[in-house]
Amino acid sequence: MRRVAAVALSLTLLVVGCSKGDDAAGQGWVDEEVTFEADGLTLHGTYHFRDDGQTAPAALLISESGGTDRNGDNVVAGPIGNMRQIADLLSERGVATLRYDKVGTGRTGLGPFKDTPNDVVSAVYTSGARSAVRFLAEQPATDAERISVYALGEGAVHAMALAGDTGDGAPKVHSLGLFQPLPGRYLDIITNRVTADGSPETIAKWRTAVEEIRTKGTVPADLPDGLSAIVNPGNVTAVVEADKVDPVELAAAIPAGTPVLLTCSDADSQARCDTMKPLVDALEHTELTVVELTGVNHVLRDDPTDNIANYAKQEPLSDQLVTAVDGFAGK
Repeated sequence: MRRVAAVALSLTLLVVGCSKGDDAAGQGWVDEEVTFEADGLTLHGTYHFRDDGQTAPAALLISESGGTDRNGDNVVAGPIGNMRQIADLLSERGVATLRYDKVGTGRTGLGPFKDTPNDVVSAVYTSGARSAVRFLAEQPATDAERISVYALGEGAVHAMALAGDTGDGAPKVHSLGLFQPLPGRYLDIITNRVTADGSPETIAKWRTAVEEIRTKGTVPADLPDGLSAIVNPGNVTAVVEADKVDPVELAAAIPAGTPVLLTCSDADSQARCDTMKPLVDALEHTELTVVELTGVNHVLRDDPTDNIANYAKQEPLSDQLVTAVDGFAGK
């Protein structure tokens, strides 16, 4: 159950100034601290762009699940920094980026959810992402015809929601990068891990719990150790809401012909390539590129153990991931 709990823990996780920076070629880029609003919440982020008076492709970066900030750092694994690395990677390829502190993290904090943190559910994160991509589209340096969204893990469900959004004022998402996405509904992913690693008694109790969670919105009090850390009375509302989101349905709603990059890895217990078929099938109508990584962990670095204790070691992004982005960023 320790492995299951580790997977689940990872799963549940206005301009105010600017400073100059340099990209790898020494061509000065601007890091601008920005804010934008989403349903009464002020989100803080970093807009990374070259201030040369020209428009350029731009990408919204969406971090992993739960309390993960603009740089990919979270309270579980520490200062991971992978989203900052992705921003640097894209700037070296001429793509501006916006990354932001999701609700409950960094400078954003909980805002109006301070007294009701259990109300922070999947829809709140999607709302934040929707406001972020609209903010990005409104920037003078953004080529509105070349907006992309890159997301990691659970962030991919919010990215796909943006790509399928045809509402008034919704920016068109030109392309989509889905790094190690969730291959199915939240509770189904946990069920697969319990089935693979648990005893017959544990599997039976978990399947009964899933039925109760989905039909009644409550959780049994007698879950085995490990599973009670995954879902309990304190987080069951968020789990119910997360489980309602079906990545396969979101994938099917993405406009035909949209360039999509999907990565998976044999070392990532959350996004193994052998679990991706339903999602890949749902993306067949897009211009899909699937890259199967070898020995790459969930935070996109070379580590075949995928040990959470290694996530904050500040290693470079895997060369395999860099090569995948190289072949995709210009589409």
